[in-house]
Amino acid sequence: MRRAVLTAVVFLAGLAVGSGAFGARAASARKYINLPGRAVVAPFSDAVLVGDTLYLAGRIGFLPGTRQVPATAEEEAKLVLDQFKTVLAEAGMTMDDLVSVQVFCSDVKLFDSWNKVYPTYFGKDLPARAFIGSGPLLFGARFEMQAIALRR
Repeated sequence: MRRAVLTAVVFLAGLAVGSGAFGARAASARKYINLPGRAVVAPFSDAVLVGDTLYLAGRIGFLPGTRQVPATAEEEAKLVLDQFKTVLAEAGMTMDDLVSVQVFCSDVKLFDSWNKVYPTYFGKDLPARAFIGSGPLLFGARFEMQAIALRR
């Protein structure tokens, strides 16, 4: 038992050192990406690039220049995914660089609506994905998506 605990502590300490938890990586390794002219809804960055990994904040499919969502779920899904394409491009990446996606949905009955649009934004290989029935989302949105991308 003691040996297992010691092994776990050594392993976790190695992870902390390897991930820069003890100052091994400088803060300058992070690049904060914010699209010019985006409407600020809450205090967050659109994405944060750390090395070759891009962490993308949750996005809602607002109609351009508003805080309103479109009439149809499919149109809203397209707007969400278009925003991701724009943020990824700002970081020099594409949708094919996404490795993990989480989709929050106000009503799981919209699963098919999302799936009509989603695969059209990718090549042959799709990122890992979770589709989460979350209940109500901000501003009456049906979908919110967040993701992680890894530069190829």
